Amino acid sequence: MDLLPHPVWPVALLALVQALDAAICIKPVDWPVRQCLRGVDFPERWWWVLPWIKTAAATGLVAGIWLPGLGTATTVALVVYFALAITVHLRTRNVGVFFAGAVAMFGICAAVLWWSFLV
Repeated sequence: MDLLPHPVWPVALLALVQALDAAICIKPVDWPVRQCLRGVDFPERWWWVLPWIKTAAATGLVAGIWLPGLGTATTVALVVYFALAITVHLRTRNVGVFFAGAVAMFGICAAVLWWSFLV
């Protein structure tokens, strides 16, 4: 296992995705953010924390390009985050397009972890 990513571009691309996701969560747009969060019964009083979590993930991925171990830890955290998202979608029987998005992001994060840090 590498503590610095190689190749770097998948990590940088995942950081960009997380930053864009954080941006649309600042003032949640109806589709996809509000509909997804309401579909899994995520309490609206906690929506404010999502942009911070996603910004922290993007920051950790970018900083992890140069700081050994940080990118690995952040990518593992994203895999866990999306595994939990999948679990919540299944528990609430919300298995439409937003479930597919969670599954896709889980796969992308797992692929980045494998390709950039484990191989």
